[in-house]
Amino acid sequence: MKIGILTQQLNNNYGGLLQNYALQQVLIKMGHNPITLDWDYPLESVQRPLWKSMLMPIRDLVNGMMKKMRPGGETGWYEPSQEERKVISRNNQTFVSKYINTTKKLLSSQELLDYSLEHQLGALVAGSDQCWRPIYTKTHLPDAFLSFASALKIKRLAYAASFGTDEWEFTPEQETVCKALAQQFDLVTVREDSGVTLCREHLNVDATQVLDPTMLLNKEDYINIIEQEKVPQSPGNLFCYILDDTAQKQQFIQSVASGMGLKPFTVMPKYRDESITKKAVKNNIQDCVYPGPASWLRGFMDAEMVICDSFHGCVFSIIFNKPFWVIGNDARGMSRFYSLLKMFNLESRLIGKETINNIDAQSPINWTSVNVLLSGYKSRSLEVLNTTLI
Repeated sequence: MKIGILTQQLNNNYGGLLQNYALQQVLIKMGHNPITLDWDYPLESVQRPLWKSMLMPIRDLVNGMMKKMRPGGETGWYEPSQEERKVISRNNQTFVSKYINTTKKLLSSQELLDYSLEHQLGALVAGSDQCWRPIYTKTHLPDAFLSFASALKIKRLAYAASFGTDEWEFTPEQETVCKALAQQFDLVTVREDSGVTLCREHLNVDATQVLDPTMLLNKEDYINIIEQEKVPQSPGNLFCYILDDTAQKQQFIQSVASGMGLKPFTVMPKYRDESITKKAVKNNIQDCVYPGPASWLRGFMDAEMVICDSFHGCVFSIIFNKPFWVIGNDARGMSRFYSLLKMFNLESRLIGKETINNIDAQSPINWTSVNVLLSGYKSRSLEVLNTTLI
């Protein structure tokens, strides 16, 4: 069966790229022909109220003034050009080109529909990752619920869709629209247990909790990528994947490294996101280039321990059976961490600001127990997906 996958946009997000890769691999193993619908709506396609359009120049002026007020003035935060972004994301985009089957850029709901019709897709899958979180999907939330295909006689599935939080963030208008769309699905599965509750209480649908797609593959599947890309050995053995850095997190990393005789390393560009400056991009854009997903995977393979503040940092630590500590990241949604760790009886690996200095870093993990649980969850997740696609 030809299956279209609609997930978050394929950008510099290792977890986002690998969950898409994993879902495609799972569907291929089931005998299907998956393709990711590479939606990339330009801002010009967003229909805004007139008053919002009139306020945008004022907003841009204020933002510009705020940037100049930051330390460094004109050297503060910088928005790279399209050509500069191509350089910054070249390794990730090479991975997409080589390992993920995608359409051309689809720039509107109509183009999503036209592709589905032209290629006679037999099913559409929404998910995974935080594809149902309004702050990430923004104005295109209805299409994340397959709004563009409402009139098609086609199977509709949500696989491991995530709201990212246990709080309901939809506006009343979004809830009304998405509730009607969710009820057209043949199967709704979510990544977090809190998502089951949100679906029942706000979308009036029964959802099943399943594993993130990355956990449906084996460690060996990811090692194959590392070997194919001939990634050299990592420069340390304490893998630190920190999305939102703070002095407290760095202090914790140094404490663990010193106490256990480990060498910290990361797989991230020197400058990224809000730390990107015009000077950095213009003088040495190589410092802004993201290493590819294979290099990120190699970090887990070589690590003796992992410290992260990322959901997929936890996931791949579990896949590779690496002792890990995850520092709670409120801004990116805590329910994801609680739900994942609870499944494997690993709640003690989550640390917060108040407990970060009071843990036994050498505390072991019972990987035999974790792997038994993982095997069971994997079988159930695959069965639910396969049964619906028969």
